[in-house]
Parts: sequence; structure tokens; C-alpha cells
Amino acid sequence: MPSFVYVLATENPDGRIVTYVGWTLDLERRLAEHNGKRQGARSTRGRAWALVYAEKHRTRRRAMAREYKLKHDRAFRAALRHLL
Repeated sequence: MPSFVYVLATENPDGRIVTYVGWTLDLERRLAEHNGKRQGARSTRGRAWALVYAEKHRTRRRAMAREYKLKHDRAFRAALRHLL
């Protein structure tokens, strides 16, 4: 089953852009959960998130491995923030 790795971005009240990296089987549903009030990761609740990057992988295992790499790749996330 195809899986996705994604990066979301939002602006803090102080003007800084922050990112969140995750993986999912259903990208549209997951984005809606992050932007909802009750579901989604605790760190993303209450903010308006925009999808800024996504990759499709053949397996869940590959998506999870890539998510781990992107979460620790500060240069990649900084580059995404500068594009916004």
C-alpha cells in the first residue's frame, strides 16, 4: 500500500516559520486532522498548517525510514522555510 512522507509549515505568532514532518497512508485525511481541533499530533493542534512537501513510497517501512531522515535533516527543513 502506498505511503507518504510529508512536511507541513505554519507561522508562529512571532513570525517564525516552523515545520512538522510525518508519514501517512492518506495525505488529505492527515492534513485535515492536523488542521482540526481534536485530532492530529499534539504539537500541531490549534494552528493552520500548509502542506509544503510530500513524497510517495511503495511501503510503510520506506516512508517511516524517510520520515526519520527528514526529521533529522535540518538543512532540508531550513531550505523549505526559506522558500516560503
